Amino acid sequence: MATEYDPGTPNASAPATPGTPAPLFSSVRVDSLSYERKEVPSCGKCLPLNSWTPEHTCLTHFPAPSDVSLARKLGAEFVGTFILIFAATAGPIVNQKYNGAETLIGNASCAGLAVMIVILSTGHISGAHLNPSLTIAFAALRHFPWVQVPAYIAAQVSGSICASFALKGVFHPFLSGGVTVPSVSIAQAFFLEFIITFNLLFVVTAVATDTRAVGELAGIAVGATVLLNILVAGPSSGGSMNPVRTLGPAIAANNYSHLWIYLVAPTLGAVAGAAVYTAVKLREEEVDPPRPIRSFRR
Repeated sequence: MATEYDPGTPNASAPATPGTPAPLFSSVRVDSLSYERKEVPSCGKCLPLNSWTPEHTCLTHFPAPSDVSLARKLGAEFVGTFILIFAATAGPIVNQKYNGAETLIGNASCAGLAVMIVILSTGHISGAHLNPSLTIAFAALRHFPWVQVPAYIAAQVSGSICASFALKGVFHPFLSGGVTVPSVSIAQAFFLEFIITFNLLFVVTAVATDTRAVGELAGIAVGATVLLNILVAGPSSGGSMNPVRTLGPAIAANNYSHLWIYLVAPTLGAVAGAAVYTAVKLREEEVDPPRPIRSFRR
């Protein structure tokens, strides 16, 4: 649909003076992971392409995130969770099969890099939750609608189970290396999973819901947090932080040892981490003017 042109009014979208760099994106911010995103303007001003494209095209018209159907969101959650569980579980399996070839750093990197690439590729579609604990925490803090929680969890569980059975077919009989079981006491494993999931959701809530955080770096920040947590807790509790990270491999390997720890502790830690960041973050009226958002995308 072409926009009307008034010859008596200066064109606000005229190209910048030669030699003046134009921003790649406008000041409108779209947060990955956050349900309550701000809409991207559906006009040619969002990219400096209108100097040669006078009408809306597929390059200049972007649908608002709220327009994404639930089916597309669930599809993105399923595929994203499949990628995450396949990569995060394959690391320990390869480590077992090839006598420590991956090492702890390799295992942590597999999970951290998987989280990062999935957030960067599907965050704008479904929010890239990939974790029932995150979905429940965001719903509890009113960042996500409760009515969609069961569907999101079903997609995440399905993606995890499919990835685990795919690994079982590829690496059999070494799947036991991908099951998260505690090597410490039950209490120690429980509190380790609680604390590292608390850390994860504190970071996720910051980059996903706070307009003063650099949300465009969400994938890197969250992936790095996952990597750090596994380096700390991997040898002790397995560094799950995610019920479906444990549930899928447990079903495929038929090993349900202390499964409840990995269902309860991450969920409690996630709610606590999201709640604490929500309590300590600055309110809009407390910052005047708000800090400009710095990002590699602009």
